Amino acid sequence: MLQNTGKLGGCTIFITGASRGIGKAIALKAARDGANVVIAAKTADPHPKLPGTIYTAAAEIEAAGGKALPCIVDVRDEKQINQAVEQAVEKFGGIDILVNNASAINLTGTLETPMKKVDLMLGINLRGTYLTSKLCIPHLLKSKNPHILNLSPPLNLNPSWFKNHTAIQTAAMDMLGGSEIGKQCRKVEIVADAAYAILKKPTSFTGQFVIDEDILKKEGVKEFDVYAVEPGHPLLPDFFLDQEPEDLAKQMEEHGATPAFKSGKADSAATGPISDMFNIIRGILSPDIVKTTEAVYRFDLSGEHAGVWYIDLKNDAGSAGSGDPPTKADVIMTLDSADFIKMFGGRLKPTMAFMSGKLKIKGDMGLAIKLEKMMAMMKSKL
Repeated sequence: MLQNTGKLGGCTIFITGASRGIGKAIALKAARDGANVVIAAKTADPHPKLPGTIYTAAAEIEAAGGKALPCIVDVRDEKQINQAVEQAVEKFGGIDILVNNASAINLTGTLETPMKKVDLMLGINLRGTYLTSKLCIPHLLKSKNPHILNLSPPLNLNPSWFKNHTAIQTAAMDMLGGSEIGKQCRKVEIVADAAYAILKKPTSFTGQFVIDEDILKKEGVKEFDVYAVEPGHPLLPDFFLDQEPEDLAKQMEEHGATPAFKSGKADSAATGPISDMFNIIRGILSPDIVKTTEAVYRFDLSGEHAGVWYIDLKNDAGSAGSGDPPTKADVIMTLDSADFIKMFGGRLKPTMAFMSGKLKIKGDMGLAIKLEKMMAMMKSKL
């Protein structure tokens, strides 16, 4: 790992979203140099799903050797940012570094994403970054070595990344991909070390776009296994670098890993009775079925042929396969794989399976019943 040099000692760093994850990791790295850290984040009270508050982060920063100023800040709120900036200047005498780390993301398709979510992403990622920078710049200009560091995905215009979405383990990643995704990720410390390498550079290092691993290699770091959540396990590559998601998944599977990120396409290598069922399903998909159903189904199967499968009867001419659906599921069905085969073989109706406790349904029961039309068509082909 990149060693601390003390170069950030006495510097005041304003970090948005620093109560947890990457923001807090950067704060702790700077604190070990003796930096002053302004924790500008929303979480003042414990969150039911996400760890940490601005106050617990402040305690960790001071325990690491820095000084902390916890401020309740929603980066969409100009008044709150102004107050935090004024408090920082009053307490520490100025601001030397701004780290725009706060962000929001919602990985759903255009039709499935409510405008409330769109407004949230634009408000935090775009407006919040701009506004915080605007309010900090007058103070940064007074610093001997000012920096603004924006944390973001690569500025990559390859069309692939407008079709789908480094894997770094954070609470947000766990919520998106489940706890098992962690062993395919790197720790937040790799981003903290990369940020540290940037922030100790002179102001002539400006306008640069860098990848964490690349800049650390230039700093002389040769051992990257220390950043792995599970050393030796194949990593989930960065979603936004130039490689198709399907190719990434294939690479991981060749190394014995099970990809947590799927593009939604069918896994042609899958074999067995469930795969056979889905081959038949794909064969009967049509725009008419999609038009009369208009729902995306996810099946969480247990038992002998456990796994996750989906049927998309909402988009284009429909699709079906293994892994998570390409868009958010309207209905999630949980059942034994043997009962799944019976259902789609016409020997068990969803309503009867639900009433007997063999099937658990999350979502619209009416949409679950609509599947019976497809099941009737399947029965005629078996």
